[in-house]
Amino acid sequence: MNENINKIRNFAILAHIDHGKSTLADRMLEITNTVDKRKMKNQILDGMDIERERGITIKLQPVTMDYKGYQLNLIDTPGHVDFSYEVSRSLAAVETAILLVDATQGIQAQTLANLYLALEQDLTIIPVVNKIDLPAANVPKTKNEIIKLLGCKEEEILSASGKTGEGVADILDAVIAKSNPPQGQSDLKYPRALIFDSKYDEYKGVVAYVRIFDGVLKKGDKIKLMATKAESEVLDIGIFRPDYFSTGELKSGSIGYIVTGFKAVGECRVGDTITFPYVEANRPEPLAGYKEVKPMVFAGIFPTEGDSLEDLREAMEKLKLNDSALVYEPERSEALGFGFRCGFLGLLHLEIFQERLRREYNLDIIVTIPSVAYKIIKKNGAEEIARTPQKLSDPSELISIEEPWVLLDIVVPKEYMGNVIKLAQDKRGIYKNTEYMSVDTDQPRVILHYAIPMAAILTDFYDKIKSVSAGYASINYDYLDYRPADVVKMDIMVADDIVESLATIVYRDEAFRQGKEIVNILKDTIPREMFVIKLQAAIGGKVIAAERLSAMRKDVTAKLYGGDVSRKRKLLEKQKKGKKKMMSMGKGSVNIPPDTFVKILKR
Repeated sequence: MNENINKIRNFAILAHIDHGKSTLADRMLEITNTVDKRKMKNQILDGMDIERERGITIKLQPVTMDYKGYQLNLIDTPGHVDFSYEVSRSLAAVETAILLVDATQGIQAQTLANLYLALEQDLTIIPVVNKIDLPAANVPKTKNEIIKLLGCKEEEILSASGKTGEGVADILDAVIAKSNPPQGQSDLKYPRALIFDSKYDEYKGVVAYVRIFDGVLKKGDKIKLMATKAESEVLDIGIFRPDYFSTGELKSGSIGYIVTGFKAVGECRVGDTITFPYVEANRPEPLAGYKEVKPMVFAGIFPTEGDSLEDLREAMEKLKLNDSALVYEPERSEALGFGFRCGFLGLLHLEIFQERLRREYNLDIIVTIPSVAYKIIKKNGAEEIARTPQKLSDPSELISIEEPWVLLDIVVPKEYMGNVIKLAQDKRGIYKNTEYMSVDTDQPRVILHYAIPMAAILTDFYDKIKSVSAGYASINYDYLDYRPADVVKMDIMVADDIVESLATIVYRDEAFRQGKEIVNILKDTIPREMFVIKLQAAIGGKVIAAERLSAMRKDVTAKLYGGDVSRKRKLLEKQKKGKKKMMSMGKGSVNIPPDTFVKILKR
């Protein structure tokens, strides 16, 4: 470990999704000999199988490298808008940000969003053009966009290829030369460490990822968390290489991990400050934590088997530790029993969460159709946040319903501008203004700014904007405010029974179209039974769309040959009566396949 705090550099890599952050990090680990060549593999910092399969980073991942006598602490961050909270947490632990821009795509929406996060934290920005080895790379155009955005000089922008390794050593040299060393005092009575992430390890218990701001923490030290007031002992302490590498102590300015000895997940919260046990009179000043993240999308999560509720609760507690943007509370549903109402930052966040429950904890779950959080104002003056369609059951009690709006930024080549504007208007977007990013090039690009309802971009907006812009558009959004909405609760009935998990909140003027779409999807996905199944969409008891799923027909006359026709009629009549009886008794026995929910969601 470096004795001298001036020999430490802490930095993060920021970029839009798929601009090459993890590949660049791979080359840095190779150049600094942090990972043995035999153990090297692509996306080495992406520890989850799901990250490697999808080729995206979901979790921030720190690693410590030794290079030219300096200790370089890198945090690789995600690029997708749903995981920007991970990025903002990483930035509180570093002094420098490498702003990575793909030379074939130029600046995208998430590049801008991440840059603004870094500027808010007053970090040193090192701009880098990546993927210069690709035939489609347009380095001069990309550099012009960066100059226009940052107001820097052309010679300050570095060029590199994360794939071939070209220019990567220059980036490391620039981090050493341009970055400020961390500030902090190592001889304080009470050390202070910020928890910027944490993880539950089967063998070690709760592991906190920390940045030491002041003082020194050693193995065996008694510690106290300032927000939760929980006390424990440092069972192990060290740095990331990128696996846990025990060093026995961490000094001011360092980034590393602490095995806290906590068994309860809730005791070790992200954003908390670790220090020594203190009395209130000598209380040290806690470090500025993180602002509470506001979930945007809510969905019910229920176990398919009622007896696995405790397993689900335990799994969610452990995931919550590792994913501090997740919010959940217990919920009971008439049809699905006990489960949880969970809040997410977006649909990808929900999808990844579902996938992690299935893979890491082997749980079978039912997910209800996601909706945004509506604000309802009742006649008695009470204000409530409605996260489920059931809260809108009685319209006679309500004065008004408000929905969340977001500020949407769309980066798109000028030639597709018309298509994007039309799509945004169809989705109830209100146009704000247009910024021109690159005018003097063959392919000028613009940033369109819109105010738009969160519900409008919740389901298929991302796919549609990619299709109308031939894949070139990128989006980013931020919460704006609540505005009045004309929405109603739509129930879906299968065989005359209301299926609670399929209830949705829809705009009144779109109810008929959406109801028709949902019953058609049900008609295509529900397996046929021996009786006719009625499929209906209804608002306040009034059916607005309906379909019938015809019965499977068994040939009861197959064993007859010859004889009187009345025998044939008799058997058919008997079958008809049987079907009628089954239909009256068979309510609720219609099985809805789990993928139906996904199909309705992505309709």
